[in-house]
Amino acid sequence: MLKPKYQYTVFTKPWKDKTLAELFAFVKGLGFDGVELPVRPGFQVSPETIAEGLPAAARIAADCGLRIGSVAGPTDEKTISACASAGVPLIRIMARIPPETDYFSAVAEHQRQWDRLVPLLDKHGVALGVQHHCWRYIANAMQLHCAIAKYDPRQVCAVWDPAHTGLGGEMEDIALDILWSHLRLVNLKNAYYQRTDKEGTPVPGWEAIWTTGPNGRASWPKVADELRKRGYRGDLCLTAEYTDRDATDRLIAEDLAYAKSLFA
Repeated sequence: MLKPKYQYTVFTKPWKDKTLAELFAFVKGLGFDGVELPVRPGFQVSPETIAEGLPAAARIAADCGLRIGSVAGPTDEKTISACASAGVPLIRIMARIPPETDYFSAVAEHQRQWDRLVPLLDKHGVALGVQHHCWRYIANAMQLHCAIAKYDPRQVCAVWDPAHTGLGGEMEDIALDILWSHLRLVNLKNAYYQRTDKEGTPVPGWEAIWTTGPNGRASWPKVADELRKRGYRGDLCLTAEYTDRDATDRLIAEDLAYAKSLFA
């Protein structure tokens, strides 16, 4: 049987209080093909337990008909080795620009860290996926391209997040033109800016409102169209990030149905 063009995964950060069995049964019931698992203190798999915990989680996921498509966690050898043992192909990270550091110095330091990781990533067959993120991070497609272009995408690759493309004022097709050579994972979420200042405030304030697929600055129909045209075959990871956190279970189900309608 041919593998479907798209595999839908979900970032399971909102459901840290479920056991792995409960979590995967819930995710399967929503209609996903897999998960992106946080590897963080207090979650089902922590950095301290990853050597045994991640392969065990992968087995529980497989019993539910799911796979772990990626993890969000540390980038040390212990984590890379555990991903290889569990069959997890990608570790997603973001690259912060500390306020006390200028941009170019911060990126150079990130690259020094990635340079040290490349032999380990190559040895274990695991990729480091760098996601752009608005504000004090490597923030847009061109910044991300300039930071990772020198690497083999089998070791250091791009995670495209259209929500941050939208918040940053980029066009979806141009962002994909820039990142295509290194693209391995697509995040699906959406957001828009809302003013937070009161009328008459001399300097306006803004915050990002995390919303559903049809209602943010990024055009999910345009995302789907551009990925189809380019023949994308990687995961589509819905990140389940909503300002209305109490409605997460309902909103993620709606967003999955919307995404599937666009990519059908």
